[in-house]
This record gives sequence, structure tokens and C-alpha cells, in this order.
Amino acid sequence: MARIELKDVRKSYGAADVIKGIDLDIAHGEFCVFVGPSGCGKSTLLRMISGLEPISGGDIVIGGEVVNDIPAADRGLAMVFQSYALYPHMTVRQNLSFGLENINTPKAEITRKVDEVSKMLQIEMLLDRRPKDLSGGQRQRVAIGRAVVREPRVFLFDEPLSNLDAELRVDMRGEITSLHRRLENTMIYVTHDQVEAMTMADKIAVLRLGELEQFGRPLDLYNNPANIFVAGFIGSPKMNFLKGRVAADNREVLEFETGETLPLPATGFAQRPGQAVTLGIRPNHLAIVEGGPVTMEVKSVEQLGGEAYVYGALKNSQPITLHLPGQIGASIGESLTLSPTSSEIHLFDTDSGLTLRMG
Repeated sequence: MARIELKDVRKSYGAADVIKGIDLDIAHGEFCVFVGPSGCGKSTLLRMISGLEPISGGDIVIGGEVVNDIPAADRGLAMVFQSYALYPHMTVRQNLSFGLENINTPKAEITRKVDEVSKMLQIEMLLDRRPKDLSGGQRQRVAIGRAVVREPRVFLFDEPLSNLDAELRVDMRGEITSLHRRLENTMIYVTHDQVEAMTMADKIAVLRLGELEQFGRPLDLYNNPANIFVAGFIGSPKMNFLKGRVAADNREVLEFETGETLPLPATGFAQRPGQAVTLGIRPNHLAIVEGGPVTMEVKSVEQLGGEAYVYGALKNSQPITLHLPGQIGASIGESLTLSPTSSEIHLFDTDSGLTLRMG
């Protein structure tokens, strides 16, 4: 079993704390994605799990065993890096077999494993080529194959698709997800791309400045973000945030900074009269409604045929985005009045950034 537990894991460089006490429990066989902006500590945390980076505090437990002092080579893990790190003077077959040869695996076993993995990843026709003769996607498949052939307990991926073009990234996302289903190993995948996180993960860990903001299933994070940061990071295009204040004499009325008002649900949120709050509403949960409570001035329009994105600003210059199915005739400089189309609004305390949703 390859359950991974992080218990108050910390990392410091001198006086600088870069990982600030992370607690995580990744079940055996789960595909967990670490996501967050550059500099949030996700790659550092992955390297600490792998043993390539020593920890400053806490415990890393793999399969019930504390591995803090166990060398990387003895943890039963395999890592795929952003750079393919293939040996340029070796053929694909030699790259795949090299790690097995180093641990004195019998030649017949090496041949069997290399043949199985090359067929699984559809690179059997490339076995006699060298890395310089491969495309970026083919090189990444070889890098993944080199990890798979070792039959590790856990796979670690450190932004493995960031060097690929957009179309190939989509294809490779599907291939890695299919590989996980076939192997049923525990996998941890690092990315700054929340679309990759949403489409691939069983669980997502959202990191910021060395701290864990929220951990859970993709749709749980999308539907019930714990704070403004998670709400803005998960979902594309990002959520709109409209600042205002709960009416002093009525907790069911939100007064925007623009002077406009919006009714609030009587239940579901713990807002207080007079409280400074931020309304979160996703671009696809807004509609153009005559006399709607929110007015935007159109700044730009993206027509994609089957859908349209309208970017604009409120009366106080706060940006806002509208996502509509089909096509729209809005022009730059036009004023549109908007209203939420569903009950899927979010309410956050402006000072703390925490959700006010109850339950």
C-alpha cells in the first residue's frame, strides 16, 4: 500500500520558511495534484516527498513507514521532471533499461518490462531511436516509460507537460490519466495550471506561500471554495469578485461600492448587518437582464462561435467577466445590466477572505 501522509511538514532556508506546516493524507491509488502560483512551494514539497530535498520538520510517511531519513533511491518512488532528462547518447531502449540494469535485473526481465511499457505508451516503434530524433511528446512518453518500468509504489510528476504545445498538452493529460487507471498506483502531480488539476485529479491540494489553502475533490473546491484565493484560482475564467457591505438594517441586502444593491439569501450564509463582504459569482452564472442590479461597461469581446466572453468594468472600475453561450452583439463602450442566473453565488468576509457559507 502506498498511502502518503504529511504530518506538519516544514522547510526553511535559514530564517525563510518556505513550507509552513503541511498536513495531507493521500490515499493509496489516488491521483493528487499540487496546484498553486509560482513560488507557492509545490515543487519543493514534491522534492521533499521524493527525498531529493531534506525536510526541516514534521514527518513524511509512505506506506506506514516514516521516510524522513531514508535516501531517495530507497523510497520506492519514481519521478518525472519538467525537463525530460534523457541520456542523449542512448537509444530509447537503453534509456528505458538503464535503471533496471543498475540494480542488476536479469536481462530477460529487463526485455519483458521494456517491451510491456513501450507497448503501453505506444513507443515500441521508437526503441532504436535517440532522443534527438524524437518530438517533445515522444520524449515525454519515454521519460514516463523510464519511471513506469521500475514499477514504483508512487509516481511523482513535476510539471511534466509545461514544455509541450497546447494541443499536445491536452493529449498527454489524457494519456497520463489513462496510465493512472491502468496502473492504479498513487500519483502526485505538480502544476500551476488549474485546468490540468481539474481534469486529472482525484484530489487537489491548493498551495499559496508555503501553506495549504484547501484540499479536496476538484468539484468540491469549485463549488465550495474555502476562501477568496481558492475561489479565484479554481475555475476558468476566474470568478468575479464584487466588493460591498451588508445593509446595516437588513442582512438580506448587499450594497455594492457602486451604490447598486442585490438581494442575499436568507439562509446558507453567516453574514452580519453592516459587514464588509465580497460577492463571488462565476462568469457563466451572470446574464444580461434589463434593469439588472449590476452595470458593466464593455471593454472587449471574444466571439468563439459557440460561446462568447465579454470583459468589462463596473462603475468603480472593478473588472468583471461575462461568459455566455452562443454569440453576442455587444460593442465596446456599451453598458450592460447583469443579474445572477442561479443560486450559485459565494460570499466571503472581505477582511479575512474566508467563506461565509454555512455547513
